[in-house]
Amino acid sequence: MTLLFQASHLSKRYGDAAVVQDLSFGIAAGECLGVIGPNGAGKTTTIRMCLGLTAPDRGEIAALGLSMPRDALAIKAQVGVVTQFDTLDPDFSCAENLLVYGRYFGMRDAQVRERIPRLLEFAALSHKADAKPGELSGGMRRRLSLARALVNDPKLLLLDEPTTGLDPQARHLMWERLQLLLQQGKSILLTTHFMDEAERLCSRLLVLDHGRKIAEGRPRDLIAEHLEPDVVEAYGEGAMALPQSTLKALAARVEVSGETVFFYTQQAKPLLDALATHPKLRTLHRPANLEDLFLKLTGRQIREEG
Repeated sequence: MTLLFQASHLSKRYGDAAVVQDLSFGIAAGECLGVIGPNGAGKTTTIRMCLGLTAPDRGEIAALGLSMPRDALAIKAQVGVVTQFDTLDPDFSCAENLLVYGRYFGMRDAQVRERIPRLLEFAALSHKADAKPGELSGGMRRRLSLARALVNDPKLLLLDEPTTGLDPQARHLMWERLQLLLQQGKSILLTTHFMDEAERLCSRLLVLDHGRKIAEGRPRDLIAEHLEPDVVEAYGEGAMALPQSTLKALAARVEVSGETVFFYTQQAKPLLDALATHPKLRTLHRPANLEDLFLKLTGRQIREEG
């Protein structure tokens, strides 16, 4: 497999805090690599190092046959970026935002103007060409940011939590656009807090915690490797007593989060039959998913940012 991008043994400290520790990964052409982890896991610092915005203390980055930071400008010329936060110029229209951004890459105005209709159509914003970002919904602004990141026709896209703050409809439309880019052969490095987003878009996942890689692989392979296949959630009156009851023996693993008890099991039917004798309980039976994997590997404790 030929790698379009490769990071080798990246490490970064801020004072006494090791933010990224000996991190290595690669991205192949046409692949979406997802980076997931709790707040403070090192995701954004990793993205910044990949972009040459933060220098690693140790390690190397190679992209598109070039080396960072030596060839940082040449690499950036072939990379598109969508950050967590809106960086659109509020004084320019949608079309003008694309035009001005193209100039940063040394592109001629005529070249960018030729691309603008296709980029706006891709972002489903053809009817908003003359509107300013302040007149757009959150989903529209995110799609405009994505269109802007494509103005230089990059081979690689770095997307840092691109759908945070969007409603479900806007998020699904963004996913559709990202799927189209993958079908066109673009490569994507994606950080996200949405496990359904990671499972839908990513060929492979990198799970970070405390700056270290704790797992890597295809989403379904990681789920099969680390989890039992069936999950039964129980909540309602009497649920908190279940982990100490005889039902515990019917599951490989039992966890409690808030008012819900999670039973992880190889065979759900005996457990469901037993739970049916508790009429005041409510239950949900489902296959193990990426959220279960995330919580098993990184824990259920909430971590505040900062």
